[in-house]
Amino acid sequence: MLVDACPLTTDKKGKKMKRSGLITTKIGMTRLYDDGGVAHAVTVLSVGDCAVIGNRTTEKNGYVANILGLREAKAKHVAKPQAKAAEKAGVKPYRKVVEFRVSDDCVIPAGTQLSAAHFIAGQYVDVQATSKGKGFQGAMKRHNFGGKEASHGVLKAHRSLGGTGMREWPGRVLKGKKMAGQMGNETVTVQNLKVFGTDLNDNLIFVEGAVPGSNGTFVLVSDAIKKVQNDLPKPTFVANAKEETVNEAEQA
Repeated sequence: MLVDACPLTTDKKGKKMKRSGLITTKIGMTRLYDDGGVAHAVTVLSVGDCAVIGNRTTEKNGYVANILGLREAKAKHVAKPQAKAAEKAGVKPYRKVVEFRVSDDCVIPAGTQLSAAHFIAGQYVDVQATSKGKGFQGAMKRHNFGGKEASHGVLKAHRSLGGTGMREWPGRVLKGKKMAGQMGNETVTVQNLKVFGTDLNDNLIFVEGAVPGSNGTFVLVSDAIKKVQNDLPKPTFVANAKEETVNEAEQA
């Protein structure tokens, strides 16, 4: 799966960049309080063992991307092509593998373990997941139709769809007609959700608002494409980045 929804944000020097996203797992929803005592409904996303397992380059593939994997799996539990690719790359196979297109300065080396600190509190993100499947539903539930009159005279047709065809011309039902059918179980993207905070000990991200999918669903999280945000970890959070900066300053 290829995700090209990462926006152009800026680093501390004002240079445009396109950061990688993360693969997470939806844990559920809870309530958290801010410093003013106001309650916020947040969705808990677990980063888990999300890691970079490969890269795409312009010379070889025609584009630049980071290949991320989440939840290590046995070779017998993944498709053979995926198992062969993991073996060739020298990494373990993962249950979920996603590519995130990035700019040249946001390439993360393969083998890097990612954490919830990739996102910071207060920034905005876009989330993408598969919505809950609700089975075959009628037109009223699926498309919010009003239905027919509930008074006398409507004989057992209160929630029926009604006529859908045409007259002699064109004599068919047009494609895209809102009718009964499968509801849910489709890819849904929700934009501009605010990151309430992170838990680095348990590798969790708290996002304000609802995220599509049931608990346990894989959720792709990336920087909001419609927001210009500064001072984000580039290309990602590194635990000893501050120590390296201090050491370089001391040597200088």
